[in-house]
Amino acid sequence: MSGTQTTTATQKMSLPTLTAMVVGGMVGAGVFSLPARFGVATGVLGSLIAWAIAGAGMLMLAFVFQNLAIRKPELDSGVFIYAKEGFGDYAGFNSAIGFWASAVCGNAFYWVFISATLGGLTDRLGGFGDGDTTLAVAVSSVGVWFFHYLIARGVRDAAIINRIVTVFKILPIVAFIVVLLISIDAGVFADNWTAYGYGDLGNLNEQIRNTMIVTTFVFLGIEGASVYSRYAKRREDVGRATVLGFLSVLSLFALVTLSSYAVMPQPQLADTRQPSMIGVFEFVVGDWGRVFISIAVIVSVLGAYLAWTLMAAEVMYIPAKSDNFPAFLGTENSQKAPITALIVTSMAIQGLLALTLVLDDALNFMLDLCTSLALIPYFLAAAYALKLGVTGEGYDDVAPRTRTRETIFAGVAVAYTLFLFDAAGLEFLLLSTVILAPATLLYVKARSENGRRIFTPTEIALFTIIVAGATAGVVALWTDRITL
Repeated sequence: MSGTQTTTATQKMSLPTLTAMVVGGMVGAGVFSLPARFGVATGVLGSLIAWAIAGAGMLMLAFVFQNLAIRKPELDSGVFIYAKEGFGDYAGFNSAIGFWASAVCGNAFYWVFISATLGGLTDRLGGFGDGDTTLAVAVSSVGVWFFHYLIARGVRDAAIINRIVTVFKILPIVAFIVVLLISIDAGVFADNWTAYGYGDLGNLNEQIRNTMIVTTFVFLGIEGASVYSRYAKRREDVGRATVLGFLSVLSLFALVTLSSYAVMPQPQLADTRQPSMIGVFEFVVGDWGRVFISIAVIVSVLGAYLAWTLMAAEVMYIPAKSDNFPAFLGTENSQKAPITALIVTSMAIQGLLALTLVLDDALNFMLDLCTSLALIPYFLAAAYALKLGVTGEGYDDVAPRTRTRETIFAGVAVAYTLFLFDAAGLEFLLLSTVILAPATLLYVKARSENGRRIFTPTEIALFTIIVAGATAGVVALWTDRITL
């Protein structure tokens, strides 16, 4: 498949465009929620340590995607292909489904976030509430299908729009940081150093663990260039775009968090309505700050939504072309857009938006589930990179020191993703299996269509574990041990 794709007319993305896809995917709703999410969990010291851990862990993942692009240039079908190549077809399928479901949850989160922003913008828009009202769902549904139409016109057109939007959504975030740093209150920053004087946030280890899900969420999209590797002008640009995009957004995210601690006491940060960047900026500059950041939120989130919907459709389309998903998901329209995968994605987002009407905390539920599902493809990609380093595959004529360094990076990335699974908690791991288990029907259909053996003995064992987890998850939901 990669051999036939590399010479097509669709392969036109330059390094700046690929980097914009990475930045556009990561800079979305998450950055605007950072002040309150960190404020409720920890102080300045805990946030510094949390960003150091998240930055190091995610940098290792960025290096993993960069190194895999170099060592396995023929694997240009996105993140799922690494799991398939390293651990078999069923592992690849679960990686693809995990990534797709994560993107769907993230996109539902985006619409809830936009509606919550509109709800807080003026009293006249109060019918939007926290993004979980009937009006909010109705307006969000219109948005879902408008973007569906836009992307259906062609992946290339949507990618160009994303690059333009990325530039405009970064500028307000930079303005936020600059204004807050100019307005810094040394006394407030000092009081927020540990924030112990404001109440019991738990020990430092607990504080840091409580920030891990949101720090992971804001970095989702780090694999954006890998997903679009088949469109790259030059293969080496895929890895470069991943690392450049990561370093750019890490700087932004850390500065947004620290500058917020410099102007507002931790209890006020914790109580700030989401999107909390709006409340913090309004606290510093007055009423116009609410409008300024609200517009930035809407532009930013819509840009990220575009990037994530593109990625979700691609992650259904590509496996379908390689027989891991049913053939109908590999259908294209006249504009060469993966139309059937796009329809399924839009319908799934629509379904989750309807679910928000009965969720207790739709915003945080979608965020946490999105992050937990994304850990599946991240872990499998890191494990494959570690496997390559240990076995030496792909390292012919490569200096031993380079191989050792890349193996260490992969090992740290594996350890980091395992730590994140633990931080996410058993609840969201079980909910992930509730999605993966029935989705296996797609895998069975795909294998049957091609007359291939459905499961190997190892894959039967993996399927059994997933079904057991899904059963436990359903029982926990039924008995209210897991509440939505």
